[in-house]
Amino acid sequence: MIIPTELINHLRQAGRVAVLTGAGISAESGVPTFRDAQTGLWARYDPQELATPQAFYRNPQLVWDWYRWRRELTSQAAPNAGHLALVEMARRVPHFTLITQNVDGLHQRAGSQEVIELHGSLARSRCAVEDVLIEGWPAGPGLPTCPRCGSLLRPDVVWFGEALPAGALKAANNAARAADVFFTIGTSALVYPASELPLEALEHGATVVEINPERTPLTRYVNFPLTGPAGEILPLLLHETWPDAQP
Repeated sequence: MIIPTELINHLRQAGRVAVLTGAGISAESGVPTFRDAQTGLWARYDPQELATPQAFYRNPQLVWDWYRWRRELTSQAAPNAGHLALVEMARRVPHFTLITQNVDGLHQRAGSQEVIELHGSLARSRCAVEDVLIEGWPAGPGLPTCPRCGSLLRPDVVWFGEALPAGALKAANNAARAADVFFTIGTSALVYPASELPLEALEHGATVVEINPERTPLTRYVNFPLTGPAGEILPLLLHETWPDAQP
């Protein structure tokens, strides 16, 4: 792939860069998407039986079993060249903001700092009653309880029908509006409200770059659609922009 010279120049001159990542960048590390993970034992379950508040209160053990299985899958994956390139890009840009829809923690394991997690994280749980965050993941196969009040803990992820964390969404919107260059990477551009972020960036004058193996509903609007895997395109873009970079 040939990286457009105009994009390289925009990136070199950018004071503020914001990046939104989705399931595609993790899929390159072997992490299945939510629906792709519904295989084998889990193929007979509808997402509504596994990832809604109603499902949790109806059968919390089933939901915990599902998320423990998913966490085991993600723990076996390693950050790929795309994750690592974003770490290096952050070192090169005066103000860099990384926003992710992923819950697997691969960005942090690659070395990214202060990641805005729109959909939560499999690294944490929280009290289902008091909403207090609990760092770490409960051990054992049973139902974990809150050390403060004894209520059930739940995974700290956003389920269907739930609002995104207000603080994370506000920070993501602010970053999109302030960005000189905005990347959307490995996301379908279909999941609201994250799908609005690149449009918000465009509205406020940012150069918007999409990196995805396939076209999405967003492709026709962006300034630079780069078709292909992030693990190949991001290191190339990094090297073309800063030849001495070491992703």
